[in-house]
Amino acid sequence: MSKIAAPRGMHDLISPTCETNEALERMLVAVARNFGFKPIRTPIAEQLELFKRSVGEATDIVEKEMYLLKQEGRQQLALRPENTAGCVRALLQHALPLPQRLYYLGPMFRYERPQAGRFRQFHQFGVEYFGGAAPVADCEILALCQAMWQSLALTPKLEINYLGSREERSAYNRQLVIFLQQHLNQLDTDSQERLNSNPLRVLDSKHPDTQALLERAPALHDFIAPESSKSFTQLQQGLDRLGIAYSVNPRLVRGLDYYNDLVFEWISEDLGAQATICAGGRYDQLCTDLGGPNTPALGFALGIERLSLILESSLVPEPQADAVLIWGRQNDTLEKLHWLVQLRAALPHMRVVEVSGNMGKQFSKASKLGASLALIVGEDEYTARQVRVKYLRQEREQNTIPLATLASHLEQPHR
Repeated sequence: MSKIAAPRGMHDLISPTCETNEALERMLVAVARNFGFKPIRTPIAEQLELFKRSVGEATDIVEKEMYLLKQEGRQQLALRPENTAGCVRALLQHALPLPQRLYYLGPMFRYERPQAGRFRQFHQFGVEYFGGAAPVADCEILALCQAMWQSLALTPKLEINYLGSREERSAYNRQLVIFLQQHLNQLDTDSQERLNSNPLRVLDSKHPDTQALLERAPALHDFIAPESSKSFTQLQQGLDRLGIAYSVNPRLVRGLDYYNDLVFEWISEDLGAQATICAGGRYDQLCTDLGGPNTPALGFALGIERLSLILESSLVPEPQADAVLIWGRQNDTLEKLHWLVQLRAALPHMRVVEVSGNMGKQFSKASKLGASLALIVGEDEYTARQVRVKYLRQEREQNTIPLATLASHLEQPHR
């Protein structure tokens, strides 16, 4: 009988990758909490209509990449390809008061070609800021990103652009389509397809012929009124004051319909062609599109797997244990388990684990697990119901402590 493997583009996360990812996630959450953001968890599946009305029916995500769930005679569900729409739906459904600073962490699903750091099931960390007006909230979000990179010892480059209002973008779209249709044979195949469905995405093309053609194409900033772009100028002044380096990329667009005004990407040179590790922007009209009141909003998301690729050699996972039971008696497994349960009850705030082998091997394994304490139980300790405490990370003398007073002894400061 043939073995069953995980679906293509979907992977088991096992050690040490899983531990590295968890360490990364803890650091990201810590920064978000430091900025006053609170957690939100939305369903993995949402109504398909939510993504059609938010992400856009003409986007690659909705047209080609959605995982749909069959429900006989019911509204069609889709596995979430992104989480901004779900957060907006939750905001409106529960009538959450403004402002709301939210962060999320979890799996997303897109049916696209698997490649390094990009999978069909992938994990995103993201934040959404509802009720934050430009440009102050925009600066705060980008400062949060900068704080994340500092905590991870990364130095990605920030690119920003200003898309203007929906009306300004529509006027530009019309002129861009007219121009590109006159030079259709110079467009790459993907851009020819996007021309009919999502013309702005042509600006994303990396094909050299298309990029050369775009040098002569109408420019988006020519269609944005001076009063409308005033916020973008103020944003740049704010970033300068905060010491956040950036460059303006006039061809930067996002592949989702709901963005307006500010869009941004953080670019790393460590991932080759797929260089974006974090992206987001403002989406002030999305709440209205989903039936709610007009609400200023912006956010970003980053892929855990892609970020982990950069950090896998430098991000050190936390120790897998705080203390290890070193068993020096005969291999009485039930009695050993009894002592292990008692130690865990006595030290509820520590991760106490057991290892196998002779005493030497047990100490070696305890060191590899990163434990700071060895809790040794030999024949003498067993008979007296005591534990010999050996410090593996500090220069301290061993002590033999009654099991009943072990917790209070360990809580005493070292002198």
